[in-house]
Amino acid sequence: MNHERAMRVALERAKFGSTSSGDVPVGAVILNKDGEIVALGNNQRELLKDPLGHAEIVAIKAASRSIGAWRLDECTLVVTLEPCVMCAGAIMAARIPRLVFGAWDEKAGACGSVWDLIRDPRALHKVEVISGVLEQECAELLTQFFAQKR
Repeated sequence: MNHERAMRVALERAKFGSTSSGDVPVGAVILNKDGEIVALGNNQRELLKDPLGHAEIVAIKAASRSIGAWRLDECTLVVTLEPCVMCAGAIMAARIPRLVFGAWDEKAGACGSVWDLIRDPRALHKVEVISGVLEQECAELLTQFFAQKR
């Protein structure tokens, strides 16, 4: 599966989560080394009343269960929004080698915009970052969501 196709799946997951629970529309997909989807995630903070319910965390937990290991060192995480500090830390802790994201998060992003934890030279685990995949579509989904909230 290529990054754009995986991002389209993540976008659908983001829409599902937002429609079903009113959560901020962020979706995540984890691919194995063969490009097959092993886990999906969407924001579930409102649904679960859990501050840790970010799409990336949900997907990482699901992938670990699916694979049967905490090390996801042959996986790729595809997410519609640049990960925050918590999620960047989880990506590194899970040893995910590649991150693909759509929209930049100029307020809380930790993978190149506000901070760049994921590529910090002092980090024990290095992550390849591919940004801007379907960026406009990912950003528009968030813009529409927050416009409806106001």
